[in-house]
Amino acid sequence: MPPYGPPRDLAQWIALALGLAAIAAGPRLVRPAARRGVFVALAALASAALSAAYIVAYLRGGPRIIDATSYWLEARALAHGSFSWPLATPETAVMGRFLVRASGPEGAHAAVIFPPGYPLLLALGFLLRAPLAIGPLLAAAITVATHDLAERVTRVVAPREAPKPRLGVPEIATLLSVVCAALRYHTADTMSHGLAALCATSALTLAFRAVDAVNDGAHRRAVALAAGAGLALGWLAATRPVSAVATGFILALVIVTASSLDRRARLRLVGLLALGAVPGLLLLFAHQQAATGSSGLSAQRAYYAAADGPPGCFRYGFGAGIGCVGEHGDFVAAHLARGYGAPEAVGTTLRRLEQHLVDPLNFEPLALLVIVGAVVAFRSSGPRPRLLALAVLAQIAAYSPFYFDGNYPGGGARFFADVLPIEHVLAAIAVVALASRARSPERWAALAPALALVGFAVRAGFDHAQLRDREGGRPMFEPRLLAAAGVDHGLVFFDTDHGFNLAFDPAASAAEIAVVRFHGDDVDRLAWEAHGRPPAHRYRYAFQPDNAPAIVTIEPLSFAPPGLDPLVIEGESLWPPHAQQDGWAFAEYASGTCASAGRWLALHPATREKAASVRLGMPAMPGGGTVAPRVALGQGARGELTLEADGGVIHRWNVGDPSISAGALRCFDLPAAAFPAGIRALVLVLSSDAPASSAGDPPLIALDRVDLMGPKTIDH
Repeated sequence: MPPYGPPRDLAQWIALALGLAAIAAGPRLVRPAARRGVFVALAALASAALSAAYIVAYLRGGPRIIDATSYWLEARALAHGSFSWPLATPETAVMGRFLVRASGPEGAHAAVIFPPGYPLLLALGFLLRAPLAIGPLLAAAITVATHDLAERVTRVVAPREAPKPRLGVPEIATLLSVVCAALRYHTADTMSHGLAALCATSALTLAFRAVDAVNDGAHRRAVALAAGAGLALGWLAATRPVSAVATGFILALVIVTASSLDRRARLRLVGLLALGAVPGLLLLFAHQQAATGSSGLSAQRAYYAAADGPPGCFRYGFGAGIGCVGEHGDFVAAHLARGYGAPEAVGTTLRRLEQHLVDPLNFEPLALLVIVGAVVAFRSSGPRPRLLALAVLAQIAAYSPFYFDGNYPGGGARFFADVLPIEHVLAAIAVVALASRARSPERWAALAPALALVGFAVRAGFDHAQLRDREGGRPMFEPRLLAAAGVDHGLVFFDTDHGFNLAFDPAASAAEIAVVRFHGDDVDRLAWEAHGRPPAHRYRYAFQPDNAPAIVTIEPLSFAPPGLDPLVIEGESLWPPHAQQDGWAFAEYASGTCASAGRWLALHPATREKAASVRLGMPAMPGGGTVAPRVALGQGARGELTLEADGGVIHRWNVGDPSISAGALRCFDLPAAAFPAGIRALVLVLSSDAPASSAGDPPLIALDRVDLMGPKTIDH
């Protein structure tokens, strides 16, 4: 059962009080506004204020989930004018989750994997030194767009003598947008769904307006409006491509079902839509070119191909092998044991819908208003309300071929969040249809926003509190804590992906704070050396049991300059790999074994019929040196370890020991191999032979660690 009960925090109590007040004051707000501009402006201001309050009360000052922090990093890079940034050695001090690596003529570079539409907007916030202000501004814009969409859909040209309607669909839809907690989250955290919702809503509104302009004989205005709808669709494609497919289908129907248009006018509007979408598509292709080296290769697919498994696990469609066991392992084990087919797609869609019921109006039973609104829309005489219902169904269908639920408390069924404004219009249509039958329609209609506020107090508020308290209950980097510790320059190590993403600035100067990942081995010492041996600190984010608030400490670090002693680099510190073939490699815990630090980087063949391999980037010492690997093997494991320097093979180790008994593991120190001075790229390739037997799981083969020694240790 979902959590519900009496309010527990201040925001829930405030929502309850406002809900009770709305019962009394609501009748004035649900009538057609005499001064619509004032009404919409005040509603937009309220949405922006609530989203800003959400940043403080629930996000506690900054982005929280890993996706949001990745968008933050991508936007910061874009604010400096580039989708990617060059990688200096050691690369693994920067590379991590949701970063994809590619090589070009100027060397290796890194980029965030997410589409660039939202980061481009967020980059404007960085340029204005107020990135968190973008969300509340989006909230205000969504409110305006919701009102406009409702007005376009329910627009009726009535004679002057006709009585004015007692209830206004645009006004009710606007109120529902303001009190929607899911929209408040998606326009507070740095997630792309707020922009996607604005783009989808604006595209539909502008398309309706373009049709109306043609009917009114305002052809120049129709051209601008149709191109604007295409621009919104293209921006949506650069933000959430799958959502753009659903919205694009509905935009085509807007034009095709407009009976007042002749064939020539329809073709002209479709052409303008397509032309307007070109800039957004070019933006998407430019990001893919910068991130992967190929404009036709999705950065997300490139990342999962190199850093997760099995091969082809991250794809849109159906079949065996879908579902990445690194990023979504528990989910894949629970739901995708037989691959992703029709039953799995139905299950995924139903789980999304179950989570989505609370999103539109903060309480599952109130989602019935959206369903009733869709029924009323399909029974209406005009095509536009029906198109809104179809838009919601198209969004659901468009994401059904994608395997992962994507749900989380507060964010809800986030793949459906892009159509929340459309659902608010449908809910408003239902409210008007139902309340108009009552003797006091205004009072009954006012119950909808009032109950949505009460729903937050007794139901949705608990989801958002769970989001607030998860993963330590605070952003994993807070600049004020560094300032309070007196750290204003030097090198800061982060032990979380979230904290690194929030703190890392690809264009930081030598005089500013530099940021790297903390590994706990000599990768840290190499990073310190590469940055010129500055003062170093560790930003330690310590999780506490029972979901208690995390404890943050700023600890000074000291390193000895690299000398005659070997530098120990753990195998897990070399994740993510440069590339994988017919298998995948993960950093895995191996406590109680011969693993040098309780973990290793294990190679998993995709099948027992083919050998698997993984390419791992190694730090290269300019003056040359030696590499001495240590591998872990299970019974029957055989393979090869290859050392490459600037693309050429300089040494091979054959690994395997037939004397390993059943169920046993052994670690082997391999002899050192030398590499010359001046090497720019050093790579270890770990490969497994196809096992002789096809029964059972493939035997373990893993890279435990590598001892890297400088030139003074070489015996000339």
